[in-house]
Amino acid sequence: MMRPIILIAAVLLAACSASKAKPSFDPAVDPSTVRPPPPAPKPLTVTEAEKLTPGDKIQAGRALWRHKCATEAGEKIYKTVPGVEGVLLLKVRPNVGDRELSDPNWPGAAFAHEYSGEAYITSFLAYEHIRKEHRSGQRRGSISTGRIDECEDCNFPGYRWVDVIDEKDGKRWRYTGSDKVVGQKDKTAFNVQLELSKNPNYDMNIYRWTLDKKPAPDPAPRYGVTFEDHVVPEDRALGVASSTIKVLNLQINEVMGEMTRYVVAGTIGKYNPTLWLTAYVCPYGKGQGGAESRKLTDQILVPIDQEK
Repeated sequence: MMRPIILIAAVLLAACSASKAKPSFDPAVDPSTVRPPPPAPKPLTVTEAEKLTPGDKIQAGRALWRHKCATEAGEKIYKTVPGVEGVLLLKVRPNVGDRELSDPNWPGAAFAHEYSGEAYITSFLAYEHIRKEHRSGQRRGSISTGRIDECEDCNFPGYRWVDVIDEKDGKRWRYTGSDKVVGQKDKTAFNVQLELSKNPNYDMNIYRWTLDKKPAPDPAPRYGVTFEDHVVPEDRALGVASSTIKVLNLQINEVMGEMTRYVVAGTIGKYNPTLWLTAYVCPYGKGQGGAESRKLTDQILVPIDQEK
């Protein structure tokens, strides 16, 4: 007879913890825009945070996150430059896997959804797809290497090239991208035969967008993009992570714009496989995620082909 009582007690305890874990903020309101900012919570050491119950730790983390969102997070643009052909990527976000995404101390946690590796480089070269009349600093489109031919004013080109410094040898490489012929269509396919019957000059080539790499010429680019991931033990103990993207004038060592993001894990646990993918984010995104660095940079350094 004791087992049902114990089970009921466990259910009630879980329900209590779940009620504590509910968002104590309005998800419809970007926490970075809240004014006046919420009061700063009492600072906790890592040891003190580890002694909290799971529910109390979540609440403490969200209180810290809300305060950081309102006082430190956000986008700041100090200067803009039109007609920029290319930029130097001082860092490239490394490829990630399940191990990083579940690691409470993973440096890149604040931008867990951003592209990594070659996809990060490609995001600066690719098109942004959104109607011109809808595009603004607060509303952005998706990033893709393909054009939308049916909507001419929906294609905003990226940069003509980006330079990247190889971490292994320190050499600077220039990346460009273009559609290249990689094969031929099947002449016997029904759809191909139908197109050929309509147009004898129908293009039989198969194209694939390709990233090209070659040694970068001198001089080095004037403008650069970097990011600084923050690993603050007291913040991470409460499931809070942050990072800053910066756009720089490298010739005079000037910050032209920056964006600081704070995230807080929805649930905190060493073995949570989606610890950072399910985190609450501020400032809120501007559309489809994955290219936050590109979408900040092209507001400051306007790609030359967007001016046509």
